Amino acid sequence: MNARAADAKGERWGAYPLVLGGALVALLGAVLLDLPYWGGIAMGAVMVLGALARLAGGGRLAVRRRATDALTLGGLGVVLMVSGAILEFKDHIPM
Repeated sequence: MNARAADAKGERWGAYPLVLGGALVALLGAVLLDLPYWGGIAMGAVMVLGALARLAGGGRLAVRRRATDALTLGGLGVVLMVSGAILEFKDHIPM
């Protein structure tokens, strides 16, 4: 048995439970508190935290590299936070 097969037995979920739990909390907060843009900002922040956790070594995926996951998850999180902030504070942005 090689090292990769040995690592597969002890596979961890890594950052994905953090992102799933945070997304659920952000979604419930957005729906229950009727603050959809703040929910988007919170969900983006959780995605960025998940990207940092993935980059720090969380999880073992054999399909993609760790840097690819972190860059994709972090980029989508930043886009979600910026778009939520733009929508929330659109009255304060000079156009």
